[in-house]
Amino acid sequence: MPYPMIQTCPTCNHTLHATRLECSNCHTTIENHFEFSKFSTLNEEQLHFIEVFLLSRGNIKEVEKELGVSYPTVRGKLNDIIAKLGHRKREKTEPQNKSRIITMFENGEINTDEAIELLQKKRGDEE
Repeated sequence: MPYPMIQTCPTCNHTLHATRLECSNCHTTIENHFEFSKFSTLNEEQLHFIEVFLLSRGNIKEVEKELGVSYPTVRGKLNDIIAKLGHRKREKTEPQNKSRIITMFENGEINTDEAIELLQKKRGDEE
């Protein structure tokens, strides 16, 4: 039974690296300094989220249905994964206007409560 790959040293908590690979069929062994993928730092829940996200072709509404969570939860999980992969959150180049919020609601990207919350926040920003 294979064990999950660990990323940090259990003794000093520094990053581990692989130095040996072996073929399970012919037992050929390769030794070198190998780097892990950025995705190997993600936990099982985050990898499952990415799989659901990809299978739904990035449709957040479908991800909501599949995982049984709200739009803000999906966005939050996505932002957490983006940050864990080492990317900074992109600042929006244009502020959300009322018509964009209404369009998001009409497209099912956000529910009624989320639309009201965004519209109220937008109104508060304008005052």
